Amino acid sequence: MDLTVVIPNYNGQLFLKECLKSLKKQEHSLYVIVVDNASNDDSVAFIQKNYPEFTLIENKENLGFAAAVNQGIMASNSKYILLLNNDVQLKKGAIFNLLKCIEKDENIFAVSPKIVQYHDRTKMDDAGDEYTLLGWTKRVGYGKPTEKYNVEREIFSACAAAALYRRSILDEIGYLDENFFAYMEDVDISYRARIHGYKCLYCPQAVVYHVGSQTSGSRYNEFKTRLAARNNVYVPYKNMPWPQLWANLVFICIGYFIKYIFFWRKGYGDIYLAGLKEGFNSRKKIDRVQYNSKNLRNYFIIQWILIRNTFKFLFY
Repeated sequence: MDLTVVIPNYNGQLFLKECLKSLKKQEHSLYVIVVDNASNDDSVAFIQKNYPEFTLIENKENLGFAAAVNQGIMASNSKYILLLNNDVQLKKGAIFNLLKCIEKDENIFAVSPKIVQYHDRTKMDDAGDEYTLLGWTKRVGYGKPTEKYNVEREIFSACAAAALYRRSILDEIGYLDENFFAYMEDVDISYRARIHGYKCLYCPQAVVYHVGSQTSGSRYNEFKTRLAARNNVYVPYKNMPWPQLWANLVFICIGYFIKYIFFWRKGYGDIYLAGLKEGFNSRKKIDRVQYNSKNLRNYFIIQWILIRNTFKFLFY
């Protein structure tokens, strides 16, 4: 088959029913791999009983989102990989439209569907992610009316809650960085793809519904705040060559400061600082992307995108 669906799962039994049911309704043949990260609910029993035709990989400990995804990719051999969170439900035809979009151009690395809020289907959850000079990721369209996001466009990164990836490019640039554990690993891998000259697209014809923050428990919590802060250090350190990193350092630090104020007001200021400290102290375990002069033009394009996204974020 030319498509494998990889679903990392941790205690997501309540949501797997709708997710897997929606896959069965798709008008395309597919191979499904669920990677369970040592769930202590009834996830494994539920899959074994109701979906024996799906491949189940059982981990004895929680290896993290990135590691689970990589296990699924390595267990497959298809042309495309569809990565899904366990709390995502696909509208009929979603996979057909994602494949139709990615097959337009061999330079397309990833395609993001129109991700709509599960509990309020008049509002967007994500219309593609954009990265900025401040080190922030902007979820385009979050909370806004769905009808405003019906135009296909290029994006910086596809949100890993639901993203279609081209396997050949994954094999070229590497899979998800398992040092991230969870959060920002999708931005990192799309950043690497851009360094190599590839692109990501937003496909509004493919619609999915996302509950959101079910594994971590809430949109803001200590676990998510610390991990996201740490990984916000990893992304620029890993992907920017030293001249670009030094040129952007002031803006990145301004971004850290603004984020600290934001989380301080929510009661997570110390947690955010602890995450930043962990990122700086452990950064050397990250394998930096090796600079290659043949990608110089791509670095300039990325820098322009970061500048453009920063102004769009601040003034629009």
